[in-house]
Amino acid sequence: METLIIWVLVVALILMNIALRIENKKLKAQLLLKRDPNEQRAFLQNQMAQNKSKPAAIKALRQQYPELSLLEASQLWQSLDGSNNKKTAVR
Repeated sequence: METLIIWVLVVALILMNIALRIENKKLKAQLLLKRDPNEQRAFLQNQMAQNKSKPAAIKALRQQYPELSLLEASQLWQSLDGSNNKKTAVR
């Protein structure tokens, strides 16, 4: 009987975890929709203009915008770094 109670509690906790993760993702998506995407780009360009290293700039970006994952912040860095390299090559 005790084992059954433990299993029921474990299943309940797993289901609650899943529900909270889904809610968290929905809230993150709503936040991203309401926020201007150029705002993050401008912040990161400012960090790059201050000659910060990639890890320092990404860390500052994620502190400013905690809803960004490390992968998203890194992709944003790469897109800006690639466009900066193209501008320098053209000059």
